[in-house]
Amino acid sequence: MAPPTKVPPGDKAFSALPTARKVILLIILCLSQFLDTFAISALFSAIPIISLELGISNGDSVWLISGYQLTFASLMLGGGRLSDIYNPKHNFLAGAAILAIFSLASGFVRKQIPLFILRALMGIGAAINVPSALYIIIHLFPDPTSQAKAVAMFGICGALGNVIGLVIGAFIVNWATWPWIFYMFAIFGAVLFTGVMVLCPSPQGSHLSALDKAKRFKRLDMLGVFLMTAGLILFIFGVTSGSANGWDSARCLAPFLISFIFLIGFFFWEARIPEEMAVIPPSLWRVENFAILAGCATMPIMWWSIVLLLFSWVWQNVYGWSPIITALHFLPLGLLGFPVTPVATSLQQRFSNKWVLLGGHILALIGTALLPFGDSPQHYWRFVFVGFCIGTTGIIIIFTIISIDIFAVTSPKQAGVVGSIFNCFNQLGSAAGSAIAASIQTSVDKTHGGPTSWTGRKAAFWFLFAILAIETICVFVFMHDTLPRPKPRIEEELTDTPEKDKI
Repeated sequence: MAPPTKVPPGDKAFSALPTARKVILLIILCLSQFLDTFAISALFSAIPIISLELGISNGDSVWLISGYQLTFASLMLGGGRLSDIYNPKHNFLAGAAILAIFSLASGFVRKQIPLFILRALMGIGAAINVPSALYIIIHLFPDPTSQAKAVAMFGICGALGNVIGLVIGAFIVNWATWPWIFYMFAIFGAVLFTGVMVLCPSPQGSHLSALDKAKRFKRLDMLGVFLMTAGLILFIFGVTSGSANGWDSARCLAPFLISFIFLIGFFFWEARIPEEMAVIPPSLWRVENFAILAGCATMPIMWWSIVLLLFSWVWQNVYGWSPIITALHFLPLGLLGFPVTPVATSLQQRFSNKWVLLGGHILALIGTALLPFGDSPQHYWRFVFVGFCIGTTGIIIIFTIISIDIFAVTSPKQAGVVGSIFNCFNQLGSAAGSAIAASIQTSVDKTHGGPTSWTGRKAAFWFLFAILAIETICVFVFMHDTLPRPKPRIEEELTDTPEKDKI
């Protein structure tokens, strides 16, 4: 969670609103964060049915999730800077409209490739929504105390979207048809669009000349965003193609090669352009503990996504469980967040963050080690339920500590950039990890009993365990056992920031 940010003094359009209008607008903006995560979790219950009706293979079904996450994550790096160029209200309306329109279109599509493309286009709307909503919230509540509470509420709604989305998606699939999940996304988007259009004012400083906008547009790192997005899409395409066409096929190797060229080019480009233009400023990698914290940020949502992806299909298509029964069996993954999060925050304040983070990793390892043995309904309570409880407790501790420490080790004036990087790495880890796990499962199943076999899923869970173990070792070896350095007052540091550096 980003620390409170001082609002520039020239714009009073948001902060001057009546309190009741502020609260209603805050609720609407928080619903946008809810929708952006709901649009991911609600599909997990529907993936088996969508895959069956549209003829989507296990390996390719990951695109229903990863397509959205890739554009959401990659474009969000540059999305925060758009509010410096264009009216944040108009940004939000554009994002809500994009999400609603392409969600509605997704409900009418009955071909897998067009559906994958529309899911990616939905992610563009989410990538515009989140930064512009945060911009408006920060300006609605300039007081640091109120601002911190508002931003915390915004983050909590994202967590609620993950939990509630799974259950609502299951009810929709059970009582209606899967296109209604996309229709619900569209309805939510239309409500958000209308609410913000009516209640949100336009900032007084948003009316810039065309020349000023052109100058500011040059500060957007469009090439960097393109290189990262294209590189990651090609990487995941190569991973999913490898399991279907062979790892030595041109359809697998060519995307891999091009993706590595693009990703290397991204970091090379970021090192060459001015620091204030880079979507990931190179100086951040030199900040103590930043690199290891950013790396760990890829794990939490990846862990949950892989678990949901691997279990949902087999529970519905092999065990014959309904979507609702499936969702109820997943509830420990979400409900434990409410009691564990305050405990993790308390541990962070009392003990060395390195050892608290290691403790979370150890719990996650123990929980993950139990999941490969959940190969039948009879083993749910003995292995899966216990693995869910222990594993998700550790993952929540990891997520909580990282979300606090990654801002604590960096400067408050970089909070917006760091927040975008943190959210980006969360989604990228999930997109790439889910694709790799699904590809491993598909490859193993080809020679070990087909998609209804447990062998492929078992191998994918051991892959998740191995990645988690490597991350645990990296935390132990590379993370410095130091408390976050003392911070100057946020107002003072932001006041000292040169005007040309403020985005």
